Amino acid sequence: MIENYPMQPGAGKGRRQVRILFTCAGRRVELIQAFLRAGRALGLKVIAHAADTEAHFATGCLASKSHRVPATTNPSYIPKLLAIVRRYKIDLLVPLLDMELAKLADARAAFGKVGCGVLVSSPEVVRICRDKLATFDFLTRNNIDTPMTWPAAMLQKKSRHNFPYFLKPRKGSASKGNFVLRNKSDLLALVPQVPEAIIQEYVEGVEYTLDVYSGLDGKPRCAVPRRRLEVRGGEVTRASTYWHKDIIQAGLRVVEALGECVGVITIQLIMAPEGRIRIIEINPRFGGGVPLAIQAGADFPKWLLMEWLGRRPRIRLSQFRSGVIMLRYYQAYFVHDSERMGSKGS
Repeated sequence: MIENYPMQPGAGKGRRQVRILFTCAGRRVELIQAFLRAGRALGLKVIAHAADTEAHFATGCLASKSHRVPATTNPSYIPKLLAIVRRYKIDLLVPLLDMELAKLADARAAFGKVGCGVLVSSPEVVRICRDKLATFDFLTRNNIDTPMTWPAAMLQKKSRHNFPYFLKPRKGSASKGNFVLRNKSDLLALVPQVPEAIIQEYVEGVEYTLDVYSGLDGKPRCAVPRRRLEVRGGEVTRASTYWHKDIIQAGLRVVEALGECVGVITIQLIMAPEGRIRIIEINPRFGGGVPLAIQAGADFPKWLLMEWLGRRPRIRLSQFRSGVIMLRYYQAYFVHDSERMGSKGS
């Protein structure tokens, strides 16, 4: 049991329907579809609400209700979500974007007071994962292998370098602002383009993403590695599940060390040819490629809903089929510009 966490196992015991608000929902259609399927399998009616900053967004076409909300940086973001939760009696809130996690983690108690559980890890976990320097410090303190990481300003002062390096924003996401630095000219030219830049040791190897399921009690119970075969705009478009004991154990160890994790934690790592595993990033939310893990048998939405209902899902640490391949393509919804989707239920 996680101390002072308002979303506890069994909160929905005896319920026949659940209202779920997906925030920063954008185009995460497959994930919402997975929750709808999970509800049908459990005999639970899932009423999906989707919120986004845009007037028209893909998940808004799928959801029962869509809501246009301010940007996550706007001071009215949390009050607006609380108003939606109160008006529509939302039971669960599922955040889908890094930039909103800290605010929602801090506001868990406020949502709990109006009967809504927020699927977000503790404020400290979010702080560690959101800040890549804090992530590096956390991993090294816990003797978990990770590339050396420096503030860019520190490395710029060095007279000798061991290129290449990897440049990224300290609090970035979706691979925005990421560059390989191959020489001093790159270092001087690219660092000023990246906000709060950090520099990592460049690591050669195969990149994997791990989806680690942590139950409402905070305990990691399953880890699914997927090999990233193609990435566009920071989101995986082609990938395959891959059973590897050492990768699975590495992911479980990270989540155990973090402690108060809830839901799905997304971990990026690189495995070198000799088998050395190094953790690159940790994101305490559903990743963009999580539908692959779900289709391979790790039914995270079903497990979460079962726990909410007070049932104990039977989960193995590696409950998935290896070798399942996801091939993504775009599918379009068509709406008229007079259809103000954001006003549906807002």
